[in-house]
Amino acid sequence: MSEPKLLKLVIAVLHRDIVASLRRGSEWSNPLVFFVMVCALFPLGIGPQPDRLADLAPGILWVVALLASLLATDSLFRGDFDDATLEQMLLTHQSLYPQVLAKTLAHWLMTGLPLSLLSPILGLLLHLPGEGMVPLMLSLVLGTSVLSFIGAIGAALTVGLRKGGLLLSLIVLPLYIPVLIFGSSAVKAAIEGAAYLPQLAMLGVFFLAALALAPLAICGALRISVDQ
Repeated sequence: MSEPKLLKLVIAVLHRDIVASLRRGSEWSNPLVFFVMVCALFPLGIGPQPDRLADLAPGILWVVALLASLLATDSLFRGDFDDATLEQMLLTHQSLYPQVLAKTLAHWLMTGLPLSLLSPILGLLLHLPGEGMVPLMLSLVLGTSVLSFIGAIGAALTVGLRKGGLLLSLIVLPLYIPVLIFGSSAVKAAIEGAAYLPQLAMLGVFFLAALALAPLAICGALRISVDQ
């Protein structure tokens, strides 16, 4: 398939998934509501002291954003599996790689990107110092994209299971840990006045590796799930 046709295929699948997600509403709104509600509960649970909240804010925001991203992952391929669209994708002559790449990017645009843009507001709620706002948003933009690709692998493996949500969590959560460590440490380093670009660079490396390799793993996992 030529490059213009591949690009058209990616754009078509991306547009279809974004429109479908917007129509359903819950797929993009539930992670945002979860993110806001859980972050709002922390000042009530650990006390309203600004210094204590500021110290814990990077870890809180990153952990809650990770869980919010995971919340929408199970449905990534579920709808296409239920209506046999996924089977048609595998049977057609069109390459599966650009299609799963587009679906994963659509998932990130509807979940990870809104979480990243919303994070500075919740950072104010948790008294996150101003020095950490930009690193927080940048780290979440890179980190949530990696989480989407990793989560898509787990979603592809469990799409054929009726209750695959728990298994999905067990598969992907250990793989989320390096992203969580580098993401939260970037924000902490910025607050402390230290260099945070090395952590962002590592997240960038994770993103490039996921962009290149994860779709291959997703394609293999989808074939296994559909064949079963």
